[in-house]
Amino acid sequence: MISKKMEGALNGQIQEEFYSAYLYLSMSAWFETKNLKGFANWMKIQNLEEQMHAIKIFDYINERGGNVQLQNINKPQNEWNSPLEAFEAAYKHEQHISGCFNDLVHLAMEEKDRASQIFLDWFVNEQVEEEATADEIVQQLRIIGDNGHGLLMIDRELGARVFTPPAQSDKNA
Repeated sequence: MISKKMEGALNGQIQEEFYSAYLYLSMSAWFETKNLKGFANWMKIQNLEEQMHAIKIFDYINERGGNVQLQNINKPQNEWNSPLEAFEAAYKHEQHISGCFNDLVHLAMEEKDRASQIFLDWFVNEQVEEEATADEIVQQLRIIGDNGHGLLMIDRELGARVFTPPAQSDKNA
């Protein structure tokens, strides 16, 4: 059985993950309006990953005998001045999410909830990857500056990203 405090915090994280999905979908739409289909694809796949994270937490709360309580999702930003600004916002957002997971790990420790600590380890590791990937794209965009050819090369590269859902039997993905 999960504690009410841990249950509440995890429900809050479901909201964070769905907001993340909503933010990335908004970014995808913005990139579509700029005819940067590869950037739009990357963000759309990021949206799917964030939804998967929310469902993973949703399932965990239920498995532990808790009560999932979905919360309102705020409207995300929908305009950026440049691809760089959008990816800087994505990187900053991933840093925020990393902080949220760190707070959840600390709460699990306080609650002496070893099962939640183990469960949250996957997300902590995932966030390292999420931050590194967003930062890498930010750094590439800074290097190319206003070079349209460079932007199109990155767009093509980001267009190759595909979403691979985890195997049904893999509870840790």
